[in-house]
Amino acid sequence: QVQLVESGGRLVQAGGSLRLSCAGSGRSFSSYAMGWFRQRSGKEREFVATIGSNSGTIYYEDSVKVRFTISRDNAKNTVYLQMNNLKPEDTALYYCAASSQGPYRSYGVYNYWGQGTQVTVSS
Repeated sequence: QVQLVESGGRLVQAGGSLRLSCAGSGRSFSSYAMGWFRQRSGKEREFVATIGSNSGTIYYEDSVKVRFTISRDNAKNTVYLQMNNLKPEDTALYYCAASSQGPYRSYGVYNYWGQGTQVTVSS
């Protein structure tokens, strides 16, 4: 079992940067693909980025592809989301999740979820 705790979300101005962190518990963290998802107010949860267990496979949602970077440090049981050039439409609750099936875009394959960290981008 993996427990996940996100951090790093806050209020930031448009054009600014944030780095989100997701700390995982459990010795098996390195065997899971990790994903970031977000949920904007009144919208469904949506895919942001995912990374394979050994960082060999990475996918991004098109609107964040050139602005966000996902990475992981298995020695620290942590996955990161570096977000640059933030836009008001990036405002959302950001979740990290762990998948035993691989780095997929669908949230249905993710077994474990954190509680989320709020990112608010002001214009």
